Amino acid sequence: MGLARRNLLRDKGRLALSIAGVALATALVLLLSGFVDGLDRQLTSYLDQSPGTLVVSQAGIKNMLVATSVLPQGTAERVRGTDGVASAVPLLSSFVILEFHDAKQAGYLVGFDPLQGGGPRVLSSGRQLARDDEAIIDRTLAQRHDLALGDTFDLMGQRFTIVGLSEGTGSWMTGYVFVRKAEAETLFKAPGMTSFLLVTPTDGLSVDRVRADLAALAGVTVTPKAEVAANDVAIFGRFILPAVRLMTAIAFLVGTLIVGLVLYSATVERQREYGVLKAIGARARTLYGVTLTQAAIITFAGAAVGLALALGAAQLVMVLRPQFQVTFLPLTVAVRLASSALMALLAVLLPARIIASLAPADVFRRS
Repeated sequence: MGLARRNLLRDKGRLALSIAGVALATALVLLLSGFVDGLDRQLTSYLDQSPGTLVVSQAGIKNMLVATSVLPQGTAERVRGTDGVASAVPLLSSFVILEFHDAKQAGYLVGFDPLQGGGPRVLSSGRQLARDDEAIIDRTLAQRHDLALGDTFDLMGQRFTIVGLSEGTGSWMTGYVFVRKAEAETLFKAPGMTSFLLVTPTDGLSVDRVRADLAALAGVTVTPKAEVAANDVAIFGRFILPAVRLMTAIAFLVGTLIVGLVLYSATVERQREYGVLKAIGARARTLYGVTLTQAAIITFAGAAVGLALALGAAQLVMVLRPQFQVTFLPLTVAVRLASSALMALLAVLLPARIIASLAPADVFRRS
C-alpha cells in the first residue's frame, strides 16, 4: 500500500488528471443510467397514481401510451356488471398536437369523469375541472411554454382555459393534458367512446379470477396495470436503450484506458525498482498487489468524485430543464460503482504482464 501510494504521488499532476478522467467517465455512466430510470418513472407516473389494478382495453392492446384503443360500445356496463368488479373508471385517451403561443407541441390527452376519477392525483396549483372548456396540464409542460393558470390554448379546434397544473405527469417527450371525458368525446366526434377502463376488484376476491371473467367479454383484453406500465417502458426503451448502452460502454472503455495508461507509464518508468524488489526476493504476487492497489486508488477515487459530479449535474439539469427527470436508484448506482472494480482489474492486465516478464538481470544490464 505504501509503495503504491508513493509511486502515484511522485507525479501528482498525472494522478489528478487520471482521477478526473475516471470521474468524468463515471459521472457520464451514472447520468445516463439516471436519465433512463427517470424516464421509466415518468412513463409510468400516471398509471402509478391512477385507480384500479386491471386495465381493460381493445382486443390485442396491452399498452397505453402508444396505443389507439377503442372499446366496443356497452363494454363499460358489461364490465361493471361482472361479479367481483368494485369499480371501472372510463378513460378516453390519445396522443394529440397542442398549440401554445403558435408553437406546436405533442401531448397526451386524457378525458376522464371527475366524479369517477382517472384525473391527476396531485395538483401543484389550481383546481379540478368544473366545465367542459377547462383543462389541467402538466406543470413542467406549462413552464416550458410560459403558461399559467387562466391562460388559454387551442386543442383540435376548441379553446380551453387552464385551471390546474398537475404534478408528476410529464416527461422530456410530452406532457399530459386532462379534460372532461364528455368534452373529449366531442373533440373526437365519438359520443360514448372509451379507450380504457381502470378496474378495481372487490376486496377479498382474487384478481386473477376477476381478470379471467372479464377476459371472457367480447372484444377486450384485460391486463394487470403494472404489466401495462412495463409494456410502455419496454416500447420506449427499444428506441432509447441501444444509444444509452453504447455511450455507457464507451465511457467505461475510456475510464479503463485512462487507468491502464497511467499504470503502464508508472510501471515502465519504475522497472528498475521492480527488478530490485524481485532480486531481493519479492514475490510476483506482491508486485501485482502494488499495481492493483494503484489501480484501485485511482479508480475508486475517481468513482467517488464522479458520483458527486453526477449528483450535482442531475440537480442542475432538473432545474434548467424540468422536463428531464434524473433518478438515481440505489441498486443501479451500486451496480455502476461496482463496475469500477472491474475497470481497475482490466486496467492492471498490461502492467501485470510487464512485471511477470521482468527479469532482474536484464534490468541491471540496462541500468
